[in-house]
Amino acid sequence: MEKPWSGRFKEETDKFVEEFTESVSFDRRLALEDIEGDIAHVKTLQKAGVLTREEAEKLIKELENLRKEIISGKFEWKKELEDVHMNIEAELINRLGNLGRKLHTARSRNDQVATDEKLFLKKKLREVQSLLKRLRVTLVNLAEKTVDFVMPAYTHLQRAQPVRVAHYFLAYREIFLKDAERISDLYRRLDELPLGSGAVAGVDFPLDRFFTARELNFNRLTKNSIYATAERDFIAETLFVLALIGQHLSRLAEDLIIWNTEEFGFVDLPDKLCTGSSIMPQKKNPDVLELIRGKTGRLYGNLVSLLTTLKALPMAYNRDLQEDKEPLFDSLDTIVSSLEGMIKVLEGLSIREHRLKEASGNFLLITDLANYLVEKGVPFRTAHHIAGSIVAYLIEKGKLLEEITLEELKQFSEHFEEDVFKILKPEVSADRKKVYGGTAKEEVLRQIEVAKTEEGL
Repeated sequence: MEKPWSGRFKEETDKFVEEFTESVSFDRRLALEDIEGDIAHVKTLQKAGVLTREEAEKLIKELENLRKEIISGKFEWKKELEDVHMNIEAELINRLGNLGRKLHTARSRNDQVATDEKLFLKKKLREVQSLLKRLRVTLVNLAEKTVDFVMPAYTHLQRAQPVRVAHYFLAYREIFLKDAERISDLYRRLDELPLGSGAVAGVDFPLDRFFTARELNFNRLTKNSIYATAERDFIAETLFVLALIGQHLSRLAEDLIIWNTEEFGFVDLPDKLCTGSSIMPQKKNPDVLELIRGKTGRLYGNLVSLLTTLKALPMAYNRDLQEDKEPLFDSLDTIVSSLEGMIKVLEGLSIREHRLKEASGNFLLITDLANYLVEKGVPFRTAHHIAGSIVAYLIEKGKLLEEITLEELKQFSEHFEEDVFKILKPEVSADRKKVYGGTAKEEVLRQIEVAKTEEGL
């Protein structure tokens, strides 16, 4: 099959080259965006006087027909035509003859593909934003249900201090809110139209690029034709943001996996989102969470892959940039499925309050002893040492903090009085943290109301 660029060549393209260089097997995912860009380009060519009104109408009508065939799956893709752009253009020429050959006037595949990618990303990032919002709403709903439950917070994976379970879920809500903000920032930067930049130097025809931008709903134009066709920072930044979302999902997945073990037993996962063992009948494996955790490695790999491709790449367009699409598509698919999976897990999550209570006593309240002494006028470092000595004493005696007597406490400091036992309760410990952003119930309830307002609930 004759290539659109074959005029300069005397030999047919080697079959190996056709197989090695083709991208239509994956870049046809940009087909609808390519058609969208084609239609806007036709209108711009008509406005510039390159096409007559009749010619433009015929081209647009046939492009609309091609769009319907692509959506229905009837369109036949040909690898020998390299990419999504040349497949669509070749079919247009096949149907309209010389009129179809006019479509590529004042355009290069260099500015065309950058435009397609940005159109595609603007749609997909809105989908990711929507899923992030659903995830945050799910976390807020969980927070409302668990505001009266207290659990141990962990640092270094060691029990630290009591917190309300709702406070934990709201922490992740904050994390995913920042992810959404990063996408908004990214969206603003990628919302620039490259079309009209040509191959590298701009074009020779009086295209109204501002008109094209309005047709394609771009907020701004790229200001430099070299930059427009060469840069892929918007894809690298997308891969970074998606990798960061994956990292956050992975940390949440790990927490839930640990909490679901018999050793912790803080939560129970829905049966329908778990799998069993082919040999051990008792097993209930958190495979969805494990795969969310595992797929984060792919998201990291895709980011590093593109950054490596871009490293020391000379200006402007190079065929290396073809390698930007597969990692992009894979990361988008991966993050969408991972977000959907996490939402399902959280919607079906059960909290085992009795196990939380069992884990929320004893040394978890030692810091409260130190703070009690501070309130009695003891310097914090001295109070810290005294509380640490009490821990060593209890370990030596094989006793729990709940079992200690006032007489024993007075061996360590005369400042201890009967009122100390009022604070040695997980709920009281949590509710003493009334500082803005703390885990006291009244503060957590305020955080929930703020989150509901921000999420439009």
